[in-house]
Amino acid sequence: MTQTGTKRVKVKKGDQVVVMAGKDRGKRGRVLDVKPREGKVKVEGVGVVKRHQRPNPGANRPGGIIEKEAYVDISNVQLIDPATGKATRVRYEIAADGSKSRVASGSGQVLDKE
Repeated sequence: MTQTGTKRVKVKKGDQVVVMAGKDRGKRGRVLDVKPREGKVKVEGVGVVKRHQRPNPGANRPGGIIEKEAYVDISNVQLIDPATGKATRVRYEIAADGSKSRVASGSGQVLDKE
């Protein structure tokens, strides 16, 4: 299955999210990376996997078994409402000047820090 274009993702790099499903359910963390085309996000401390790594002296990288975050599906995370500290959905609001901002559906607080 190949997809064209990008999905509308309401999660950005640096957002605080909570995991809603999966083995790491309930964990909170900061978004490290977003892949809109695949619908995946990488969250700090969530979906940690072990990988065998060959040493690379040129990159000053040691070998061994390392732990790193894997991508999780974007549908399994929700943003944290800054007002309540709970998971919330996100909606967009367009201001009078035409600027678009993300708003927490629960409290109505603006999520973008401009």
